[in-house]
Amino acid sequence: MAELDDAYANVPHIPGGAQYPARWTVAAAAFRARIGARAELGLSYGDGARQAFDLFHPAGEAQGLCVFVHGGYWLRFDRSFWSHLAAGPLARGWAVAMPSYDLCPEVRIADITRQIAKAVSVAAGRVAGPVALAGHSAGGHLVARMAVAGVLPSTMAARLRHVMPISPVSDLRPLLQTSMNADFCLDMAGAEAESPVLMQPMAVPVTVWVGGDERPVFLDQARWLAEAWSAPLEIAQGEHHFNVIEPLADPASAMVARLLG
Repeated sequence: MAELDDAYANVPHIPGGAQYPARWTVAAAAFRARIGARAELGLSYGDGARQAFDLFHPAGEAQGLCVFVHGGYWLRFDRSFWSHLAAGPLARGWAVAMPSYDLCPEVRIADITRQIAKAVSVAAGRVAGPVALAGHSAGGHLVARMAVAGVLPSTMAARLRHVMPISPVSDLRPLLQTSMNADFCLDMAGAEAESPVLMQPMAVPVTVWVGGDERPVFLDQARWLAEAWSAPLEIAQGEHHFNVIEPLADPASAMVARLLG
């Protein structure tokens, strides 16, 4: 075991942690069945089978586009686990796009950053208006990268309304001391080149969100980004790494209000 393996492990430290993926799958499938024809599934944005997104449409004309980028340490999951989290923005009149992306070790984290930039651009080409980005854990890293100049095309970047990294991995350098790096294949230069905490954001509103009951390293990672970017840090008391994203499904939640405000 590498030095920081336990520090960055979530499942063993969350009650019932191993059951969450199955719960997400059931909730996501039920949501897709319920929304029916307002879901466009498997829209391609790139060459690979995983380079696709689902697009959920509100009942009326969309007020804008919200993109949710999933986590899983760039190693696991896909868009199909998270569909139910679209419910909050949808109820407030926003379309929601949820992309999948290629996973390590088949690609590098820098490749995934480029894929998400393309996914955001392609999805936004289908929905007019402002764009809000939210991402969880590794997805928090990826949406933070979108807030850095030069990652998104300038016309796309100009449409950004808000970026919300939720429990993000904002400094990749500690991951060099985890066993996961066998799949990430990061060296120090590569970790620095993909660490938002070492970069300057564009002039776009950013809110960093994290659960108060998360592992100490995730509280650190969130704080480091908020401090580096002079961004608000919201600590959701009583929430851990797996349930911190659940307010996205609630149109009345503070998280959704901040994201779309």
